[in-house]
Amino acid sequence: MPPEGPRAHLAGVILAGGLARRMGGGDKALRPLAGRPLIAHVIARLGPQVGALALNANGDPARFAAFGLPVLADPVEGFAGPLAGILAGIEWAAARAPSARWVVSAPCDSPFLPDDLVARLEAAVRAEGAGLAAAASAGRTHPVVGLWPVALGPRLRRALIEEGVRKIDAFTAPFRLAIAGFAAAPVDPFFNANREEDLAEAGRLAALLRRSG
Repeated sequence: MPPEGPRAHLAGVILAGGLARRMGGGDKALRPLAGRPLIAHVIARLGPQVGALALNANGDPARFAAFGLPVLADPVEGFAGPLAGILAGIEWAAARAPSARWVVSAPCDSPFLPDDLVARLEAAVRAEGAGLAAAASAGRTHPVVGLWPVALGPRLRRALIEEGVRKIDAFTAPFRLAIAGFAAAPVDPFFNANREEDLAEAGRLAALLRRSG
């Protein structure tokens, strides 16, 4: 059933289609953090902010069945990177969530996403008259955490398949990109667990957040 309500114009896609080479391969999204799979933290943060949510992952979708989300494979062969996952989310929203005008993308390894992430990305687009938006913290832009118009789907497909574009920054360069800045204390909300030591640090940060309540 298509989403309804105040967030029906928003869909989300969690990007878990990478190869996790820096973590030794396998499904980084399913690695445990504070007693739950890493991706469960991302779902809990992003899910309430959108009207519909999907997971971008390749291979057997059954391994993610416990999360109850649609699992979208890359529409481009050869592990084309996060842009392929974003395209998967956009095309899924166009087909399955027809009320959605925007897709929010986030990686599966960022367990501390802000509760107001989507609202502030939307506000940045409106304030700057921009076509899309990305998040930033600690002086760094996080292009994989972004707000994308569903109408951009055909252009993104063309860029990936016909033009061979792979880097998000290369694709967004011609557009007016709004930046939504977030404080990096007490924990950077866009901390991402790329390596084993990052996962250990994420556990420490999760405990810090629980104590600070």
